[in-house]
Amino acid sequence: MTSTIPDSTTYPPPGAYAAATVGDAMERFGVARGVSPLWEGAVVSGPAATLLTRPGDNKGVHAAFEQIRAGEVLVVDGGADETRALIGELVAEKARALEVAGIVLDGAARDVVELREVGVPVFARTVTPAGPWKTGPYRLGAVVTVGGVPVAPGDWVVGDADGVTIVPRERIAEVMSAADALVLGEADRRSANRALVPRV
Repeated sequence: MTSTIPDSTTYPPPGAYAAATVGDAMERFGVARGVSPLWEGAVVSGPAATLLTRPGDNKGVHAAFEQIRAGEVLVVDGGADETRALIGELVAEKARALEVAGIVLDGAARDVVELREVGVPVFARTVTPAGPWKTGPYRLGAVVTVGGVPVAPGDWVVGDADGVTIVPRERIAEVMSAADALVLGEADRRSANRALVPRV
């Protein structure tokens, strides 16, 4: 089956835009609540490949890897469940081999030290040593919710030390332009701040 998600090379590279700046460019909408990077320095940018799964069950994660393309970000709606890890070291190694850009979970993960060593950016709600169920059900390519934000296949996923922001696919060009303007404005404000003189 041919994917309807645009090629990942048409999206900005990781680190080109900060998640906070992108959120500001969307009037503070699109910021996933409670989803954070699991290792320092993790950054991600790319099109969302979505998965809806039963809380605590990762059968769908393995199914997603059978069709995900290089450069895509696996976005998993795990119902905000914190009791079972949806991914760990072995899943991250599979993601690295397939050149998946990153993994965003509205759920839990484990093997944090190993995840950092593997190097695949992972963003999740929490960490737990408890392993997942593997029976399903799941839905690939569904519109999902992560941290209270709806995510459709092909939406722009931006993640860094501050967390994750989602941009609807049809608004990417508009939001990039607004983010560029914000960056320029912040540069002017930064220069003004540095020119301040203490009162005596």
